[in-house]
Amino acid sequence: MKKVAIVDYGMGNLDSVARAVQHNGGEPIITCEPHDFKIADYIILPGVGSFHIGMKNIRAAGLEEVLREQVLTKGIPFLGICLGMQLLATKGWEGEETKGLGWIEGEVKRFVPDSSEVRIPHVGWNEVVFEYSSPVFQDIPSGKDFYFVHSYHFSCVHPQDAIAHTSYCGNFISVVSRDNMIGVQFHPEKSQKLGLKLIKNFLNL
Repeated sequence: MKKVAIVDYGMGNLDSVARAVQHNGGEPIITCEPHDFKIADYIILPGVGSFHIGMKNIRAAGLEEVLREQVLTKGIPFLGICLGMQLLATKGWEGEETKGLGWIEGEVKRFVPDSSEVRIPHVGWNEVVFEYSSPVFQDIPSGKDFYFVHSYHFSCVHPQDAIAHTSYCGNFISVVSRDNMIGVQFHPEKSQKLGLKLIKNFLNL
């Protein structure tokens, strides 16, 4: 059974992510112990909340180095969910200007409403439109709805890192990818059948 380390840094829907992994045949390990990441076949970084607090907690737990080693050096497949996707960026502005993991160049910025009718945070179901193909999209049609809850969005430096977008406050990047890393702004664990399918595809990478 594939071991899936789910990063426990005090922020995220850990139990619901673990259930989604279990549903798809993986063995979820909710952990903040460096040893667990070294024996994992896959790593998931979930997250709900502030960029600043998220990075503060990861660094306080001493996880930044082991995650970098496993993901960037050893190439372990990595999935970042919501805040977990945003933390891949060079820096974010939620709470205060904060240095991110820096694995995918870009910034995480607050939505600027393009009309008085646009509400922030962006909450609910919305379409995810693919720019590029990816194994995690296998058997998932472009334009299908996934569940979002966020006030900030990832702005990539390199367009090829942005592989899907969603229409809200203009278009924002809803999926980023580079090498063995994938980040989704939505919550697959809350997105019913297609969300579970995405996690299944990730566990087949």
